[in-house]
Amino acid sequence: MAEFELINPLWLRSLLAVVATGSFTRAAEQLDLTQAAVSQHIRHLEDGYGRLLLRERRQIELTPQGRLLLAYAQEVTAATARLHARLTDDDPTRGKISLATPGSIGLALYPCLLDLQALHPGLQISHRFAPSAQIPALLLDGQIEFGLSTRPPDDTRLEASEFVDEALRLVLPAGHPKPDWDALMHLGMIGHPDGADMAARLLGRCYQGQRVSMLSERGFVNQIGLILEPVARGLGFTVLPQFAVSAFGRPSELYIVEQDPPVVDTLWLVTRREWPLSAAASHALAQMRAHLTAVQGRVL
Repeated sequence: MAEFELINPLWLRSLLAVVATGSFTRAAEQLDLTQAAVSQHIRHLEDGYGRLLLRERRQIELTPQGRLLLAYAQEVTAATARLHARLTDDDPTRGKISLATPGSIGLALYPCLLDLQALHPGLQISHRFAPSAQIPALLLDGQIEFGLSTRPPDDTRLEASEFVDEALRLVLPAGHPKPDWDALMHLGMIGHPDGADMAARLLGRCYQGQRVSMLSERGFVNQIGLILEPVARGLGFTVLPQFAVSAFGRPSELYIVEQDPPVVDTLWLVTRREWPLSAAASHALAQMRAHLTAVQGRVL
């Protein structure tokens, strides 16, 4: 494959200025250069790419090669401007925000992110749901700017800070009496990918001495937004993080059993070490914290 040298950006600036002003003299004034320097820049371009400008009757006309090179110069200028804007961006209402979260907190945050994007159309938000184990790889691969995780990462290229606490909840159909172990055995559990672990941690504390593995499974759902549907219909109970419960649209159809003390998980904000967050990402995180605080307030 042939190798091509990069075109000197000063030459491209001279071409743009000559075409914009229609004059070598005015282009030199615009660029604060001598006319000889501008002419030399155009000559360098024509040495490499052929005749670019027709200079007749005191007018300048582009040749086909000139039109192609002008379009390229305009693309380079626009790309440079976009890069500069991203590197020096201090506008929290514009730009791209990319993040990944586990399902529970993702359900709670999704409406907040939509509200933020509706308020600021200049934002482009990319939010993916991913298990905590995938967050480090997504960050190191540059696919996201920050993530939320149920555990801090081991990789020294990443850093984590506590973001929010989230309690586990035992959820039964509405109208069900406060359950003893026999009632849970009879009702059966609606399982999900993290269900066994969450049930073991929560029920193991509430019903000491009982074997959680003995609970019958009445169903299994791998989409977190759908797990509470069979519970609301009286088909079983489940154990879920609070934010997933709070996101369910029909809370009157659920009975959330209070635990004292609750089983609480810490969610961690994970970023690349020594990589500053963009203004847009920092602003979004502030809005996300405020939203989760409000959600927790409604629960209390």
